[in-house]
Amino acid sequence: MQNRILPALPLDEWEDTQHTLHLFMQIVGKIRMSAFPRANHWWHVPLYVSSRGLGTHLIPFGDRAVEINFDFIDHRLTLQCSDGNTQGFLLENLSVAGFYSHLMRILAELNIQVTIKAEPYDVPFSDVPFLEDEIHASYDRKAVEKYWQLLLFVNGVFERFRGRYLGKSTPVHLFWHHADLALTRFSGNAAPPFEGGSRADQDAYSHEVISFGFWAGDQNTRQPAFYAYIYPEPEGITDMPLKPESAHWNTDYGYSMAFLSYEDIRQSSDPEASLLEYLQHCYQGLARLAKWDIEALDLS
Repeated sequence: MQNRILPALPLDEWEDTQHTLHLFMQIVGKIRMSAFPRANHWWHVPLYVSSRGLGTHLIPFGDRAVEINFDFIDHRLTLQCSDGNTQGFLLENLSVAGFYSHLMRILAELNIQVTIKAEPYDVPFSDVPFLEDEIHASYDRKAVEKYWQLLLFVNGVFERFRGRYLGKSTPVHLFWHHADLALTRFSGNAAPPFEGGSRADQDAYSHEVISFGFWAGDQNTRQPAFYAYIYPEPEGITDMPLKPESAHWNTDYGYSMAFLSYEDIRQSSDPEASLLEYLQHCYQGLARLAKWDIEALDLS
């Protein structure tokens, strides 16, 4: 969409809130992972961008189902049950311990039995069990609203890009591990065994993939950014030119990632077209290097 005004959101301006929200997401995501029927490539664990924030979609519990949603308009967590019961609480002025306690109490009141490993999963800023974490308790409404506006924009462009592909593709979904909004395309071919990593990694990379994503930044990358990578990684990947010109190869994470700052997209005269160009160029270049059947998989 031409002339779309997107918000700036450098991590330095909301890092405490981002960490708190990330841990809130992990709690909700772990509930979904525990209760939802297992799906291939761990598609049963993510959250999804919604018209008001982020949510789980329906989670079955016996003869009922429940949705857990982050409402970033009213800044509440809501639980909507298929029997008509709705409960929730404000996200402000809550520590991680408070959030966890409120949510588990409501689930108990709804007679929904769920058990999770109540501690952060692989985040560098905390290893404190949820019930003991009174440290992470920041919630900046304006920053969260900006973050949601970013997610809405990226989700819309990713969905448009997803529609151009005839092959197997993930939904556009947010993995609460690193809090990245992601989309993955599959060639249809099995990949060599993924060495090391978790069970989830081995499942995720059981087949050849090209993945695209967006995340709000971390301790190394202080700005929101887009990425694209391929598994298995073909030779000569970092010699592949990227578009737009500000995109570059990043190997700091142990693999080659086509990296593009969100700020470069934000400053573009047409952010949607610029992001689509980046996604399409990454896909075509990586797919050619890996000898995917591009013509057979193209729906554009």
